[in-house]
Amino acid sequence: MKPKNKISKTFIGFLITSVVIWLLITLSKEYVVNVNFPLNYQGISNNKVLQSQAKNNLELIVKASGFKILKTRINSKTININAGAANKKNGTTHYILTKNQQGSLQKQLPTGLDLKEIVKDTFFLELGSLVTKKVPVKPDLKVNFHLGYDFVKPITLVPDSILVFGPENYINSLQTVTLQPLSLDDVKSDFENKVSIIKPKNVTNLKFSSQTVTIKGKVENFTEGTFEVPYKIINIPDGVSVSTLTKNCTVSFIISLKNFNKINKNSFEIVCDYAVAEKNNLNYLVPKLLNKSDLIKSYKIAPNKIDFLIEK
Repeated sequence: MKPKNKISKTFIGFLITSVVIWLLITLSKEYVVNVNFPLNYQGISNNKVLQSQAKNNLELIVKASGFKILKTRINSKTININAGAANKKNGTTHYILTKNQQGSLQKQLPTGLDLKEIVKDTFFLELGSLVTKKVPVKPDLKVNFHLGYDFVKPITLVPDSILVFGPENYINSLQTVTLQPLSLDDVKSDFENKVSIIKPKNVTNLKFSSQTVTIKGKVENFTEGTFEVPYKIINIPDGVSVSTLTKNCTVSFIISLKNFNKINKNSFEIVCDYAVAEKNNLNYLVPKLLNKSDLIKSYKIAPNKIDFLIEK
């Protein structure tokens, strides 16, 4: 068998040394290149704020050694630009002439980098007033009740509205602040949950007077009841006699179990307005619940139409 060819260790060492020497020679030379730096805006007055996301990088043409350029690209330094020197164009639109800040930019560059040119000569900013608005809170609540249970009254939000501070072009159009979704299952007792607000991802410089809202719900066991309630016909003209086949309506209602014994048929008052039937040329009366107990959650009346005869 022929012996396998092996690469000499001396050759490998020579190759590595040659590459290192070549890199040292190459990186020690000076070059003129484009380099991007992260950008930060300074000097904005306290009552002003960026209305939208501004350009977040600054492209400069610099002259430097290969070592400096490599180091800068690996770890770019953030460059500050004076937004307080921005000139107003129209409305909230302002512009910055970068050539006016060339001296300041040169001072901020890492040692060894010589600024030759700023690629973009004008930066546009949307600068507007910082405003405050009180905005109602909008819950995203889903409740699945245990059989027979329901809310006694509408949910309570604490706070029910919050102050929002931010750019005027966003705040002026803001109608509600939405909460994170809350889903509750098999609910059969009162609950109280703290939920975070949803902050918009595409708007900066927003502050809220509260980061969370407490959702409170009062829950009870409900049952159904029925009563036969007599109705009264009103607004019958003189000389007209109205007769009906029935004298009562059935009122079905939903009420909490603990309050069931607090009401009776006298808690309801039903009327039929003859004037409404006559005005609309109806041959039936429509029963309406005139008064009911505040303890009643919901109700329905049957029949919802009552035929009548006129006797003169």
